Amino acid sequence: MKRIDVVVIGAGQAGLTASHHLQRTGIEHVVLDRGDGPGGAWRHRWPSLRLGGVHGIHDLPGSPLPETDGARPAADVIVDYFGRYEHDRQLPVLRPVKVDAVRDGGERLLVDSSAGTWAARAVLNATGTWDNPFWPHYPGRHLFTGRQLHTADYRDPQEFRGQHVVVVGGGISAVEHLLEISEVATTTWVTRRPPRFTTGQFDGRAAVAEVERRVRVGLPPGSVVSATGLPGTPAVRAAQQRGVLDRQPMFARITSTGVVWADGRAQRADVILWATGFRPAIAHLAPLHLREAGGGIRVEGTRVVAEPRLHLVGYGPSASTIGASRAGRAAVHEIRILLRGDQERLKRG
Repeated sequence: MKRIDVVVIGAGQAGLTASHHLQRTGIEHVVLDRGDGPGGAWRHRWPSLRLGGVHGIHDLPGSPLPETDGARPAADVIVDYFGRYEHDRQLPVLRPVKVDAVRDGGERLLVDSSAGTWAARAVLNATGTWDNPFWPHYPGRHLFTGRQLHTADYRDPQEFRGQHVVVVGGGISAVEHLLEISEVATTTWVTRRPPRFTTGQFDGRAAVAEVERRVRVGLPPGSVVSATGLPGTPAVRAAQQRGVLDRQPMFARITSTGVVWADGRAQRADVILWATGFRPAIAHLAPLHLREAGGGIRVEGTRVVAEPRLHLVGYGPSASTIGASRAGRAAVHEIRILLRGDQERLKRG
């Protein structure tokens, strides 16, 4: 068992930001990352997602994103960027390391992993959501004889050429999929609620505040994007004119050959693409029994109320890249106070 001040779980935007601030303050720590290489969730983004089409990439602290070529695949750019950041700052990232559980070990939290167990005075969880895609249940889903996949599995629109694809979901990823797939296949767009497209620059502060309110009372965080609306870019407006974004309400059930609405209308489909988002990847925290009656984890800032030695970054209002960067800095500030308090208690005896 290895004793250490802080364990950071995850080396995406939030984890690297936290590691940077921990290093600057001289706090001994390790970053455990399950990936085979740098980049976090960006390693798995589809190749056709170009840098110019990505919304809200935020610089890592002290290192502006140098790339300006919007035509490059976003995954390539961000993987290179994160990798250089880790290397240049000599951040203590270990990979590939899978964290199995975080447990209460008395005066320390115990982090069980594929590389052994760490006994930490504090844990900063920055695992994001990519590893936990959400698949909603609809009657008959198991009957469908075509292909079903999630955004997490999406790679290239060419694989759907000549087919009919039902895209389910009202977020940015669903719209991006539709813009691409509609160039090579026919599509149907299905959402639970009517989509809301924005014009101009949207101020998301009210949406973030609502997510903060939810996590403070122990509810699941919900989606910031669902509250901010969808960006009405030129590409989106062109797709609207082509009829690609003619949204349909949610179907009632799935059949072997497609989907059926409550009024009896049916649509044949070769593929159902579930662009239905992700949930926080926090199953390894289950031994701490943190979930409230409302189904979420009660958090103040980044600190878990039921376990003050644990901070969640990239959870709730800090799920965006800019939110993760700010939260990583704030979490390290609180951890410094926690560790200083431990030292003072030891001195007093």
